[in-house]
Amino acid sequence: MKYSYNTNGTCSRVIDFEVENGILKNVRFTGGCHGNLQGIAALVEGLEIEDVIQKLEGIRCREKPTSCPDQLANALKEII
Repeated sequence: MKYSYNTNGTCSRVIDFEVENGILKNVRFTGGCHGNLQGIAALVEGLEIEDVIQKLEGIRCREKPTSCPDQLANALKEII
């Protein structure tokens, strides 16, 4: 199933992704640090969403209370 999540408090604006049988696929960030976000997307590809949440939840960006990886974790928490 395809999802789109509007981020809050980050440079990226939207995260698009798919989940099939609890596995994360095709993660794409709109906005933000392109190279870093491509790297994050590649690293989480094929992982179970619970594992991704556990790894990314709570990561902060500088003085911000959240980050792009944390926003991906939030998006995944909303769908489970």
